[in-house]
Amino acid sequence: GEESLVLLDGRHEFPFSFQLPQEPLVTSFTGKYGSIQYYVKAILERPAAPDQSVQTELQVISHIDVNSPALLTPVLRSQEKMVGCWFFTSGPVSLSAKIERKGYCNGEAIPIYAEIENCSSRLVVPKAAIFQTQTYLASGKTKTFRQMVANVRGNHIASGSTDTWNGKTLKIPPVSPSILDCCIIRVEYSLAVYIHIPGAKKLMIEMPLVIGTIPCIGFSSRNSSITSQFSMDMSWLALTLPEHPEAPPNYADVVSEEEFSRHVPAYPPPIDCEEQLCCPVFAYIQEFRFQPPPLYSEVDPHPTDVEEIQPVSFML
Repeated sequence: GEESLVLLDGRHEFPFSFQLPQEPLVTSFTGKYGSIQYYVKAILERPAAPDQSVQTELQVISHIDVNSPALLTPVLRSQEKMVGCWFFTSGPVSLSAKIERKGYCNGEAIPIYAEIENCSSRLVVPKAAIFQTQTYLASGKTKTFRQMVANVRGNHIASGSTDTWNGKTLKIPPVSPSILDCCIIRVEYSLAVYIHIPGAKKLMIEMPLVIGTIPCIGFSSRNSSITSQFSMDMSWLALTLPEHPEAPPNYADVVSEEEFSRHVPAYPPPIDCEEQLCCPVFAYIQEFRFQPPPLYSEVDPHPTDVEEIQPVSFML
């Protein structure tokens, strides 16, 4: 409750802290069409003068633990398409892709396992990208904004050839964690693996991602400390998402290369390499070609942590 205190002339400081409500609070977020913000406000009542008040923004993080069983489950997809022009069909292009878990944290490198078979008569290029989809719900209406936040490019694959990605890495840039349980704003991610085919629509598969805040600890202590260090990087809180003049594509749409490039924000270009991963993968990778994808269920984030507030100062 409110508590009044008469202050004498001079400078007064009141350090304080308080417990956030036990019910889950949604992570702070600023997006294209809306935001989730929290403030702490202090009021100074003065006799024969208007009240004086100050407020400062409070950043809230609702934790998502990547170590939950649903987020440690592998994700895989497979698809193929025939490539041709009018009545002349050159052959199929097939794609299978897998990631070893659904949940990752900022700064982690996602190892991608893929098999691409090019039985067409054209030179094709495999690529992968992370997409963020913001969904806004208000007054019975829904508005969606989707953008690419990171991508990586593979080698060209000649006609009649195959290629294998045995853990090709795609690093997650500083982005907001997933927001999955808010009734007005959702922030979701997916990993798309796709093949650019000259003169034809892309062959694309998408796998769901959850960007969490508590990193995976199922590996060596050395690498766990590295991922813990990544989780402490909260630079995504101040991240302002770029503006794009065009409406974003839907999940089900396969867009052109030019449209993809227009959805790339001003992040540094990802490194296309096969170097040592930040989080070692399991030594044994089961055969995953053309198997059905697993089912998933979302998990509730952990209770919100206690926030420590800086002292509020008044000069009388």
